[in-house]
Amino acid sequence: MADVEKPLKYKRLLVKISGEALMGNAGYGIDMQVVERLARDVAAGIEAGAEIAIVIGGGNIFRGLQGAAKGMDRATADYMGMLATVMNSLAFQGALEQLGTPSRVQSAIPMPTVCESYVRPRAMHHMRNGRVVIFAAGTGNPFFTTDTAATLRAVEMGCDAMAKATQVDGVYSADPRKDAAATRYDQLNYNDVLSRNLQVMDGAAIALARDNHLPVIVFSIEESGNLIKVLRGDARATLVTSAA
Repeated sequence: MADVEKPLKYKRLLVKISGEALMGNAGYGIDMQVVERLARDVAAGIEAGAEIAIVIGGGNIFRGLQGAAKGMDRATADYMGMLATVMNSLAFQGALEQLGTPSRVQSAIPMPTVCESYVRPRAMHHMRNGRVVIFAAGTGNPFFTTDTAATLRAVEMGCDAMAKATQVDGVYSADPRKDAAATRYDQLNYNDVLSRNLQVMDGAAIALARDNHLPVIVFSIEESGNLIKVLRGDARATLVTSAA
């Protein structure tokens, strides 16, 4: 059977992309060539019949924790970080629309002149009708990361899994770019991730995934076309579940 005909293992997927991934080789901001490459991968997934939602971080523009560390009020800093995710989400929507892939940005913080407000039934309707839904502004509350927001939205949308896009091909015992002896894991248990402090995602996100039996797939976004491999279960990645 040709690869293009292989059925999807994950029909409905939420993809978490870090804000840093949108920077490319720059030190900050948005590299539209990178955004367009990632958008092509998402468009290919939609073309293959998947339903895809996306959560993008804001670290390429502003990180709430760093702002708080420099003396800013933590809640204010987190709200600024949420606004950064809206900017990234609009950029990604623009790239998808250029490819002819319909999409909607839904923000947890209402801003009707910019995008839709998050409404779960509306988001479900969009996904069922082939539109990519990009969830912006985190959970709408300070003190929660975009990893937690991504896990929450994946559970709310009834996704088959959440795919966390990183710069490496899975979860390692240490940063493989700094430690050549780092061990790579094909599968992990939620509790192992927490007890070993593997920093796949923050503890609240992992616990939420565990409590709702949501598989987490950690894969590399650096390889073009890798998302369709994730959807078909063929990607080199680490799978985090309760059964590992």
